[in-house]
Amino acid sequence: MYDVGIVGCGVIGTRLAESFADHPETTVAAACDVDADRAESFAAERDADAYTDHGTMLATADLDVLYVGVPPVHHREIAAAGLDAGVDVICEKPIAEDAEAGAELAALEAETDLVTAVNLPFRYTPGFVELRERVAAGEVGTPRRVSLDFRFPRWPREWQDVDWLRSREQGGPVREVGTHFLFGVRELFGGVDRLSAAVQYAGPDECEESVVGWFAAGGEGSADAGAVDTDAPVHGTIDLLTDHDRPEENAITVTGTDGELALTEWYRLVADPGTDDERELCADRASTTLTLVDEFVTALDGGDGDLVSFAEATAVQRVVDAVFASDGDPLRIE
Repeated sequence: MYDVGIVGCGVIGTRLAESFADHPETTVAAACDVDADRAESFAAERDADAYTDHGTMLATADLDVLYVGVPPVHHREIAAAGLDAGVDVICEKPIAEDAEAGAELAALEAETDLVTAVNLPFRYTPGFVELRERVAAGEVGTPRRVSLDFRFPRWPREWQDVDWLRSREQGGPVREVGTHFLFGVRELFGGVDRLSAAVQYAGPDECEESVVGWFAAGGEGSADAGAVDTDAPVHGTIDLLTDHDRPEENAITVTGTDGELALTEWYRLVADPGTDDERELCADRASTTLTLVDEFVTALDGGDGDLVSFAEATAVQRVVDAVFASDGDPLRIE
């Protein structure tokens, strides 16, 4: 049995805790949150020890795994502390508030034999996995365009109304949601190496409310080989808007010479959307967090766990950073 310590007892920490509890080889042994009442309540529900300081928890509790589920600006410090304590680490996405901090974690990852992972669930989402496999099998012909479309009636969303998600420093829908879909682009076609984006912000210190941009991913000679080997880069678009009277939308669409596939609502895969031939291919809501835990345990047991590394997540973070750095000008991403 592997004993897990959770730092961050909010919505996502609760979700991971449930998956650790459901897995036969893991148990939540300790919980840490700066809100003492929240930590105590969270820990009491799971017969775990409660802490308000992650350093004290790492020094006191005999942990095998550390899950970091706090705001991004704290990821580097807490994940590094876990590695320094000799504990295997799962970090929430994004890897950090920026790629510089992510690269520091990736460097620490490279220096250790500990198991590490970032919670980027498209690696396990059945609808996305089927999208990747169908594109790789040539079902849309030659890929011509990948489109990322986001609409939020309000930001943050009602269920995640916390101040840091409004901040320009570490919040906003591109980091919180776009990270998943840019990771999806990487899974489909390889790394994004060129990007241009125009961003409008909600206020001087507030996060983005509108993004319009384009990018190029993969292609012959791409440093990061994706699932699809394309002779030329696949062009992509980003279209994001918040705070307007329209239903929430999160979609990744691949358009090819012979058809189109779209993943909508995070899990629903549709072929040829909006046409007479539209058909649903997958609507499986499998627990990706439980799959993540299972793959992590496989790695802990010495097997070949399918995990998203700190280095992979940092490559995605470089693309996120470029969205904000571009100011409408084309950027090359190393």
